[in-house]
Amino acid sequence: MVEARVDGHIAYAGTSDLSQQGLVQAARRASHLARTCARHALFPFAERHRPTVRGRFVSTRQSGFDHLTLAELTDQLIRASRSLKVSDKIVSTAAEATLVESTVHYVSSSGTDIEQQWLQISSHCAATAQDGAETQQRSLNGPTARCRQAGLEFFDFPALHAECERAGREALELLHAENCPDETLDLILAPDQMLLQIHESIGHPLELDRILGDERNYAGWSFVKPDDFGRLRYGSPLLNVTFDPTVEGEFASYAFDECGNPATREYLIRDGVLLRGLGSLESQSRLGLPGVANFRSAGWNRAPIDRMANINLEPGTSSLAEMIASVERGVYMQSNRSWSIDDYRNKFQFGCEYARRIEQGRLTDVLKNPNYRGVTVPFWNALKQVGCRDERELFGTPYCGKGEPNQLIRVGHAAPPCLFAGINVFGGGA
Repeated sequence: MVEARVDGHIAYAGTSDLSQQGLVQAARRASHLARTCARHALFPFAERHRPTVRGRFVSTRQSGFDHLTLAELTDQLIRASRSLKVSDKIVSTAAEATLVESTVHYVSSSGTDIEQQWLQISSHCAATAQDGAETQQRSLNGPTARCRQAGLEFFDFPALHAECERAGREALELLHAENCPDETLDLILAPDQMLLQIHESIGHPLELDRILGDERNYAGWSFVKPDDFGRLRYGSPLLNVTFDPTVEGEFASYAFDECGNPATREYLIRDGVLLRGLGSLESQSRLGLPGVANFRSAGWNRAPIDRMANINLEPGTSSLAEMIASVERGVYMQSNRSWSIDDYRNKFQFGCEYARRIEQGRLTDVLKNPNYRGVTVPFWNALKQVGCRDERELFGTPYCGKGEPNQLIRVGHAAPPCLFAGINVFGGGA
């Protein structure tokens, strides 16, 4: 991918022809596009939008991908699939893993020279149970939630097989469980569901290019307005959310974004107040608002745009046991099953795989088809307790989609369990 800045405008041209002639043609194409579009530019770009930096980043790993053969990994996944099938009523199982090794080398005529190397692993295991007309699924933390930058030490196969047996048994439990009630109740979300709640109702609405309207044609706008930053009470005082690509091993960690901006940890929301958006140096200049180092591309044939990276909910002081003990009537939900949110990232409803009723401070019945709905700002202002650091977990997804042409990119989310007061929960299909 070649980027050119001409007459204050930036344009791109990608090529798979890495010969001298191919690279020159791509550079000429990018320069021609920049010069042509500069006559119609909405905003002038300057040298400050492309910092001059040098550096290197390498994913944390203890063992490379070559420490296990494809046949050995496949054998472990087959064993995991067999561990899921704890009964003849388990009619379908899935056990999969994706291993990606990638390198990005970014150089510029201004002297920037950055090389970043990643080892990324994602895995998914699930069991589908059926009894008559009733079908239920239980997975290990929902689709593609187990994502990490790591080597093969990521896999603890004995623990994986044990977890698969548990998932299979829980799928059977769901076949004969009661439906989630249709009520307004206290709601505890496990970390593997918090990841999607953060992603959809904090990550996407805070993207500055979405607020600018760049994404309106494909994925909608945002309810957030430019003058909300520094003023909007996005959530209760317990809500603290950071952009942090510096977390070791999290799925979207890096040292520089793809314009050379050094990645640093920044608060997006602090004590419930919205402070900062997810916007690159370009979007920051266009809106006159602070942003972060999140100018990212899905690959060599896609120009970078504003993207999430690691968006983390900072831990509180409560344990899960303490949260449960504080609830008189409520529901505890785990593992995402379905999601729906409007174009403004405002009204939403999410479905989970597995739930337990909470009565008088105790987990009781298993509940099937658990769902909940809400509106972003009132929902986060209902945040009543936040789990402690020891109970915060790292998750992520390689499938965050955005842009035209579409870009699928990796993102990470860390969160503890959280308790929300007075949420509309309901049963049945989401």
